[in-house]
Amino acid sequence: MPMISHAPDRGVWLLTTPRTSYALRVDGTGAPCHLAWGPRLTLREAADLASPLPAVASSFEGRPPVGEELPVDGGTRYGPPSLQVRYADGSRGFEWEPVGHRVLEPSPGRAELVLEFRDRLQPLHVALHYTVREDTDVIERRTVLRNAGDRPLALLRADSAAWSLPPLPGCRLSHVTGQWSAENRLSRDPLPHGETVLTSRRGITGHHAGPWLMLDGGEASEEQGRVWSGALAWSGSWRVTVQRTPDGRAGFTGGVGHEGTSVPLAPGEEFTTPVFAGLFTEGGFGAASRAWHTYVRRHVLPHAGEVAPVLYNSWEATGFDVDEASQKALAERAAALGVELYVVDDGWFGARRDDRAGLGDWTPSPERFPDGLGPLADAVHGLGMRFGLWVEPEMVNPDSDLYPAHPDWVLHVPGRARTELRHQLVLNFARDDVAEWAYGWLTRLVGDHGIDFLKWDMNRPFSEAGWPRQQGAGSPDGDDDGSADGNGDGDGDDRLWTAYVANLYGVLDRLRADHPGLRVETCSGGGGRVDLGILARTDQAWVSDNTDAVDRLVIQHGFGQIHPARIMSAWVTDVPNQLTSRTVPLRFRFHAAMAGLLGIGGDLTRWSEAELAQGAELVAEYKKVRHLVQQGDLHRLRGPHGEGATVVQYAAGDGAETLVLAWRRGPRHGVPQLPVRLRGLTAGARYRDSRTGEVHHATVLTEYGFHPGLEPGDWASRAVHLVRLP
Repeated sequence: MPMISHAPDRGVWLLTTPRTSYALRVDGTGAPCHLAWGPRLTLREAADLASPLPAVASSFEGRPPVGEELPVDGGTRYGPPSLQVRYADGSRGFEWEPVGHRVLEPSPGRAELVLEFRDRLQPLHVALHYTVREDTDVIERRTVLRNAGDRPLALLRADSAAWSLPPLPGCRLSHVTGQWSAENRLSRDPLPHGETVLTSRRGITGHHAGPWLMLDGGEASEEQGRVWSGALAWSGSWRVTVQRTPDGRAGFTGGVGHEGTSVPLAPGEEFTTPVFAGLFTEGGFGAASRAWHTYVRRHVLPHAGEVAPVLYNSWEATGFDVDEASQKALAERAAALGVELYVVDDGWFGARRDDRAGLGDWTPSPERFPDGLGPLADAVHGLGMRFGLWVEPEMVNPDSDLYPAHPDWVLHVPGRARTELRHQLVLNFARDDVAEWAYGWLTRLVGDHGIDFLKWDMNRPFSEAGWPRQQGAGSPDGDDDGSADGNGDGDGDDRLWTAYVANLYGVLDRLRADHPGLRVETCSGGGGRVDLGILARTDQAWVSDNTDAVDRLVIQHGFGQIHPARIMSAWVTDVPNQLTSRTVPLRFRFHAAMAGLLGIGGDLTRWSEAELAQGAELVAEYKKVRHLVQQGDLHRLRGPHGEGATVVQYAAGDGAETLVLAWRRGPRHGVPQLPVRLRGLTAGARYRDSRTGEVHHATVLTEYGFHPGLEPGDWASRAVHLVRLP
């Protein structure tokens, strides 16, 4: 069956993925309308769904609020619009007029449908893009809008796509909430009637919500049931509106921005929305997660097939007290532990002695590194490790050389205070000159010092998000009268929200093109910027500034609903934990971090010989199984909520081996210690425990269960590696 097929007589289009179908039609009014999203259909079956809209039962109901491929503002539509436009004459609205269609094959195994429309009255053109692939059920959607007139217009809302579900007796919404150091708290609750809005107004993806969601009929479990999900590939402010109607319909629409902002379109200008990807799965939330993980590894991450190295980061050991001698000493200890990538965190540049000064002055501190970073980089490379640095290119301290020279470079509103958070201001990356400055020093830094890895941080959200019209040299606002910032028409306050992200992406893309061996970690005060947009330009993500192993099990549980372990940085740090003051054994901390990309962030100069020996043993153990964590299929056998053990499993796709990780805070007398049923094993095979040599039958492990063998007492943990026997 072709990936894209068409029934011209009914106006029906059918998108076919390996296990699902997505059908739509252009109706008699010219509007693109949703037909089906779910199990596989033939084109004839999809055409049978193209019945006329039912007659409106009441003059108060209007057009059904769920069902258009991109609900617009205008006519008798009263639901949340995906597209709202204000034209130069002040009028609003959009009426669909089909212009044409195209079916493209951009690359082998990939097909794209483009449906082209224009407004019947105003010169606005809209193209709906649908991309399907032969190896995933994820469907990518985006919208391209073009001002074909000679007067400007404003897109008050320009969502990427709207997704509609079939009628369901109930509906449940899954998403994440949180805050700094407590990100990715999974919420799974009945969807109320009306509209539910998930959003970030902070200029970044945000700690408080994530731009993804799952919907089910209320009956899905980890292993059973139908699940519809979506994920937005955008790293700035975003909004997703979920709707449930009294007639049993549900759907969601999402894209860039938030209320009160718009996307300006000058004459001839075009705006391409980010991808809003959707996925239908059967097999519960676990199957949905595994499908997303595979998609991200295959089609989002630049180098997902690489084995991610074991990392050491200096932050918790040294804070801002960074110098060449102490870093070399730490590097020697890290190398002896088996570390493969050594990262110097904050404090290596300019006058940086605390968080009050130095951001923006990205040259090595001459007092701390009198010969530059070269000797340290050479020493790290000589120890057999890669060398990395922490950077925060989007920020500036007022106490810096950069800020007095360019006070106009920060987000600001003339005449209003410039609010500092963490003693820093946000550089306006929407300005081309700012982006060019950042790219320039970054590419020189990486090239001149042999940098292999950047931890790219952003430690505050937007405030006073203004981009003033040029005021002229010597103006009270401090803005010069050049045009290098790209904002000569005075619409910068709206334009900056999307232009900022576009230039951020551009700097990363150019930097990586200059230095193909460079790898980048996305970070924003922890997990404040993790989404499919930034992941297309980075290699891993710092999930949270909270490194407490117990809290991390909860954070990692929510993070893994969409994001694969291949990007999930997780560190072993010292106890008592800096944030929670909790003390748990070193083995427990290692096992929690081994569920992702293992990193170490403790002060190795204070580790005992016994701790160093145990750490080296556990690093070596991780290296033997990390291919399963980074490339295997995740099965959440028992979640982190409840009194029993938390258990996850990473299984090889061919069933050849599997890793089981288990943690328990402490047993309570009388609580059953139940076995877990493993998944992803070869039927009828036998598996040997690589540590103990014990042999298990797959049938017993999958049908009757497996006891992880946790030791008695508090803070027990274990990693079990099972290998299929020939």
